[in-house]
Amino acid sequence: MERTTKVEEYLIDLGISYQELTNGAWLVEDEDKGMPKMVVSQVDPIVMIRADVMKAPLERREELFATLLRLNGSDFLHGAYAMDGENIIALDTLVYHTLDKDEFRASLEAMAFALSQHYPMLSTFISDKED
Repeated sequence: MERTTKVEEYLIDLGISYQELTNGAWLVEDEDKGMPKMVVSQVDPIVMIRADVMKAPLERREELFATLLRLNGSDFLHGAYAMDGENIIALDTLVYHTLDKDEFRASLEAMAFALSQHYPMLSTFISDKED
């Protein structure tokens, strides 16, 4: 019998809707709690929380990247915006061995808050001309 990890126990204790993707990876999406799609993955010793934000547009890239850097420095409490290929993502990493439920909840909530607050502004950079 497979043992439930601390991360999955926290998801259950916090009453957050999730779906196990693989052993050590969960898709979190709970509209009732204001949580958009986020993937939580555990690869010892790191727990990573990641959300896809949008494809980086071809136009106004420098302006968008400057905006993301400003948000990282002033308005993203846990985590940061980053690039994965041509995609903008939100990412936070936590240390599994010292992780407690309050820190995990704070990270999820901070990312959900940042995405809900920032996306309306970031979406203005999306061009209708791009695929």
